[in-house]
Amino acid sequence: MVDTPENGDGGVRDVTGQLVEHALGHLFSAALRTAALCRAADHLAAGPRTAEQLAELTGTHAGHLRRVLRFLATRGVFREDGAGAFHLTPLADALRTDVPDSLHPAVVLLTDQAFRRTSAGLEETVRTAGPSFERAFGKPFFAYLAEDPALRELFDSGMASLSGPVDAVIAGTYPFPEKGTVVDVGGGRGGLLRAVLRGRPGLTGVLFDQTPAVSTNLLGGDEELRGRWRAESGDFFAEVPAGGDIYVLKHVLHDWPDADCGRILRNCRAAMAPDARLLIVDCVLPSGNEPHIGKTLDVAMAAIVDGQERTEDEFAALLVGAGLRLTRILPTDTFPSIVEAVAAP
Repeated sequence: MVDTPENGDGGVRDVTGQLVEHALGHLFSAALRTAALCRAADHLAAGPRTAEQLAELTGTHAGHLRRVLRFLATRGVFREDGAGAFHLTPLADALRTDVPDSLHPAVVLLTDQAFRRTSAGLEETVRTAGPSFERAFGKPFFAYLAEDPALRELFDSGMASLSGPVDAVIAGTYPFPEKGTVVDVGGGRGGLLRAVLRGRPGLTGVLFDQTPAVSTNLLGGDEELRGRWRAESGDFFAEVPAGGDIYVLKHVLHDWPDADCGRILRNCRAAMAPDARLLIVDCVLPSGNEPHIGKTLDVAMAAIVDGQERTEDEFAALLVGAGLRLTRILPTDTFPSIVEAVAAP
């Protein structure tokens, strides 16, 4: 029996139109990238402009630019008024390069050809249960990243951009202690650690990641944090810094299959004091058919790195296998949740 969802007026949805729209979904990603690379949002910061005005400023063809912006406006990225001028919307404003927590680097990263080629190979991922990135580029994602400085820079800046709006929310949601040491494992450039330390003057921190990330960290220029943190380079598959009171794994475990996650978690467990806590900041997948960004990221992780997003039960199983116990999950006002764990007795 076929389910036939209905729209608000009781009519059967236009199945052909919906499927065509979905099949051409890659065009929306391409249009979003085009607007980002043209920096159309930057040119609207002072007020609305027509496609002709924007074309002159961006060196593009007015007619084609209008068609792209009109398409983006159908999903809330820009708004076209009756006079043909385009306005910023909250989504478009986040594409500006001159605003705090700009998502421009994240959009440029996520629409890069490295990810477009990976998505195009999704069928092979499903058939072989292996990441299509490796088949397209000849080696695993992180190994390829280590040998391509330009992509590494794009990745680090894009991930820092994606993390920016999330970090303050995480730092404000979890009741971090007033004193102690926070170890940010795989912390990239340290955006989350910076947000946590700013909110708790009595805390100190350790930023732990590979050299390319920590060498371009965001904490060094912050006078407020001087003397309260240090950076360590290393491999979390080998060991992590010991002696912390709070260990954080933000957007780390979703990059790896269960066996590799177990290695990371066991290393954290070995470094933790008996009363230390571990925080996993990742999507926690809900049941049911409702849209959730975690379900999108779950497919992306499968194709790029053989990773996955997980349900509460899947997190609990991972933790038990590493000698840890899930104590609670804190939802946040952004897409990841905070999974808290402690050492199992």
